[in-house]
Amino acid sequence: MKRRELAAIGFMTFALFLGAGNLIFPPMMAQQAGENWLIAIVGFLLTAVGLPALTLIVLGRLSSADKLTASLPHWMDRTFWFLVLTTLGPAFVLPRAVTVAYEMGIKPFYQGNGLMLFSVLFCLLTLILALKPGKLVSYIGKVMTPALIVMLALLVIAALINPLGSPTDANAIYKAAPTVNGMIQGYMTLDAIAAVAFGWVIIQTIRSTGISCNKAISYYTLRIAGIYALLMSLCYLAMGYLGATSSSIAPNSTNGGEILTRYAAGEFGTFGQILLATITLMACLTTTIGLTNANGEYYKNTYNVPFKISAVVIMSLTAIISNVGLETIIEVSLPAILILCPIAVSLIIAIIFMPNTVSNEKRKFSMSQTLIVIIATLFGSIDALNILGKIPSAIHQDLTAWLPLFNAHASWLLPVLVTIFGSKVIHIIQRNRNAVATC
Repeated sequence: MKRRELAAIGFMTFALFLGAGNLIFPPMMAQQAGENWLIAIVGFLLTAVGLPALTLIVLGRLSSADKLTASLPHWMDRTFWFLVLTTLGPAFVLPRAVTVAYEMGIKPFYQGNGLMLFSVLFCLLTLILALKPGKLVSYIGKVMTPALIVMLALLVIAALINPLGSPTDANAIYKAAPTVNGMIQGYMTLDAIAAVAFGWVIIQTIRSTGISCNKAISYYTLRIAGIYALLMSLCYLAMGYLGATSSSIAPNSTNGGEILTRYAAGEFGTFGQILLATITLMACLTTTIGLTNANGEYYKNTYNVPFKISAVVIMSLTAIISNVGLETIIEVSLPAILILCPIAVSLIIAIIFMPNTVSNEKRKFSMSQTLIVIIATLFGSIDALNILGKIPSAIHQDLTAWLPLFNAHASWLLPVLVTIFGSKVIHIIQRNRNAVATC
């Protein structure tokens, strides 16, 4: 693969992840972290960038995204991918991206209610671009991403030359443990689960360049993940700086979108608002294209559904759901994503420590992987209920006292690691026993 092609796919990967949520998350966190914003951002990068990059690297080593669950029972394998791609697709993330694009990109300049027309046009544009997956690198990697980077750089350079405030005192949680809380916020971006979906797109894009050797796919995925990690880290640092220096222009903001809107207007006036609107629209568009492509690739490879039909259905559902109460959709779908994320991360960790559990034979089950998914689902459900505030106070106190990492929304991690370690030990014992038996 030529360096220019590699860079273009790396840029494309960065743009696929860079949705509006990724832009507005760090400014809010950095404003709350105040003088400790840089320490908090370090923790944020470990989980918000580190976990997705690690996921891409593992999927590249497998050379196919579906091998992540190949050793699970058939029903569990299909259920996992259906839930992941449905919630990241028309059931949650795609309608949210359309709505956020409208709220931040169009609504500030339009007094009426144009969401219905906008959603139809936005989904139609997404569909047109997604229907030519071979052109994704040209559309996104070579054109849209460089333009997006230039626009972000313009806003950040203006902030560096003329900051509109200075970091204030950190609030209580960021004063006590800025790095740990930054890691929690980074994990809550849920980009690790998005990386599982985008793995379909990235590996297919690498194959479209003529590369079919598994070792070469692994090598290039590693380099692409490195480009993504560098660009996304710089973006998060830049957005964090804007938030940390927004004390004068946007004090006591309720969300990162408000901070960015006021900062852009403060630096450039009306042009700044147009600039931010363009950044938001482009960031949301690249994400919707990528997720539509991921869904289409999955249904084509798994169920032999033509890519065009899948894309049309997905975009049609997205256009409809974007107009029928996104709050309800979030309420229904968010628990699924909060549970699916620890399952996905657990599968990635399991493959790192137990690569031999990935079977190249169809439907050769791994009991250890199945058990890991069950444990991650059980404890991930507890974390989801905690995040959603659905656990009674008395039980919450008991879980805080007895369940490690409960307040960090990662109570699934230790049980999963114990399960992986136990499975590893059992595997070693069985292997040694078989070796002795053959002597």
